[in-house]
Amino acid sequence: MSEQKKPANSFLKYSGLGLQMLATIGVGAWLGHKLDQYLGLKFPVFLLTFVFVLFGGVMYQLYRMLNKD
Repeated sequence: MSEQKKPANSFLKYSGLGLQMLATIGVGAWLGHKLDQYLGLKFPVFLLTFVFVLFGGVMYQLYRMLNKD
């Protein structure tokens, strides 16, 4: 019976992580965009910076989580 629960738990864990990654990068992109607009920058410096830094952080978190299992 525990074998049947493991795939469902695994699916929920990884889908939750995917949604967390999407939300984190999305909020960072939104904040970067708003900051670029507020400062009147023509090149989206903060948008790109936030997206790349948060993407690196999310990938590091994924790496740590996968190594823990």
